[in-house]
Amino acid sequence: MIEKKAPWHFLLLLILAGESVFILPFVLARVFRPTVLEVFDLTNVQLGLCFSVYGIVALLSYLFGGPLADKFPPRKLIALALWMTGIGGFLFATFPDLLTLKILYGYWGFTTIFLFWAPMIKATRVWGGNSSQGKAFGFLDGGRGLVGALFGTLGLLVFSLFISSEIAEATTSESRIAFKQVIIVCSIVVILVGILVWFFLRLDRDIERQIILEKITYSQIKNVLRLPSVWLLMIIIMCGYVGYKITDVFSQYAADVMLYDQVESAKVGTFLLYIRPIIGVLIGIVADRSRITLLLLLSFLIALIGSLLFALGFVTESLTIMFLISIFIVAAGIYGIRSLYFAVMQKGQIPLVLTGTAVGLVSIIGYTPDIFAGPAYGYLLDSSPGIEGHKDVFWMLAAFSLVGGIAAFYYYRIYGRIKDA
Repeated sequence: MIEKKAPWHFLLLLILAGESVFILPFVLARVFRPTVLEVFDLTNVQLGLCFSVYGIVALLSYLFGGPLADKFPPRKLIALALWMTGIGGFLFATFPDLLTLKILYGYWGFTTIFLFWAPMIKATRVWGGNSSQGKAFGFLDGGRGLVGALFGTLGLLVFSLFISSEIAEATTSESRIAFKQVIIVCSIVVILVGILVWFFLRLDRDIERQIILEKITYSQIKNVLRLPSVWLLMIIIMCGYVGYKITDVFSQYAADVMLYDQVESAKVGTFLLYIRPIIGVLIGIVADRSRITLLLLLSFLIALIGSLLFALGFVTESLTIMFLISIFIVAAGIYGIRSLYFAVMQKGQIPLVLTGTAVGLVSIIGYTPDIFAGPAYGYLLDSSPGIEGHKDVFWMLAAFSLVGGIAAFYYYRIYGRIKDA
C-alpha cells in the first residue's frame, strides 16, 4: 500500500464528484419523478426502459472500464467523466423524444461507469492508505448521500423560483420551463466540479507512478480472478446492492400500508436521505478501530433482522414508531454494507495497482441488480397489492441479506485476522 497519504481535500473532491456525476441520470428523476414523467410525457414503464438501457451499458462498462483505471491517473478520467456527463445534461434540457432519451441514458451509462466508477474507487483506496480504508469508504458513501440531498434541495429551490403560480397548480408549460432551469444549473455545476477535479485532485508523482500500469496483461487478470476475495465480493456487492435498490419502496410502503398521504410519504424518503451520511460517518469512525470484515458481516445481520421485521408483518398501520425504527434498522444495515464492501479490498489482498481491474470484474456481477431488482420487486408488489406484496419484497431482501451474510462470513474467516500490509 501507499505510505504517503493524500490530503483531506482529495477525499472531499471525491465525495463531491462521486455524487455529482449521478445527479443528471438518477437524482433528478428520484427527486422530481412526477415532474419528469409530466414534462417528458413519459409513463413509468418508459422511464424504467431508459434506466434499463443505462444498466445494460453500465454492465459492459464495468468490465472494460476497470483496466482503464489502472492505466491512467484518476484525476484525468474523473474530470473527463464529469465534463461529458454535464454536456449530456444540455441535451436533456431540450426534452428529447423517447428514443433520444434512451440513447442519452446509454451515453450516461458510458460516462458515469466506463470513465468514472473504477477510478473513483481506486482513488479512494489511495486516500485511505494503510490504515484508513474504513474511514475513506465510510466518509465517501456518507458524504455522497449528503451531497445528493443538497443537490435535491438546490433543485427544489431553482424549480420554485421559476414557477409563478402555486406549485400544485402549475401547468405543464410552466413546469417544463422551471425544470429546464434545474437541468441547466445542475449541468453547469457538474462541469464546474470536473474543473475542480482536474486542477486539485492531484497525486504526488511518486504515488501516481506506483498506481499506474503501462500495460494490463491477461496473466494479471488471471491472478486477480484467482483471489477468493474477488469472487466473494461479487456476491457481497450483489446482495448489498439488492438491498440498496429495495430501499426505494419505503415511501411506497408508507403510502400503501401505513396509509400516509403524499407529503408524509415523501418525508419518509427524505428521512432515508439523511440516514445515509450518518451511517457513513459512523462507519468511517468505527471501521478502522475494529475488524472491518467483521463489521461487514454484522451489517448484513442487521439488514436481515430489519427485513424480517417487515417480512413477518410486525410493521402495521397502527405502529408508526415501529415503522420508523424498522426503517432505520434496515437502512443502517444496507448503508453499512455499502460503506464497507470496497473498504475490505485491502484485507482481501487485492493489489492497489490492479484495483481498477478488480473493481471491473466484481462489478460485472455485483451490480446486476440494476437490471433485475426493479422488475423483481415491482412484480411482487403488483402481484399482491397492499401489505402482502410488501412482505414478499422484504422476504426477497431477507434472502439476499442471508446469502450476502454467508459470503461475508467466509470473507471474515479467510481474511479477518490478516494484518494490513
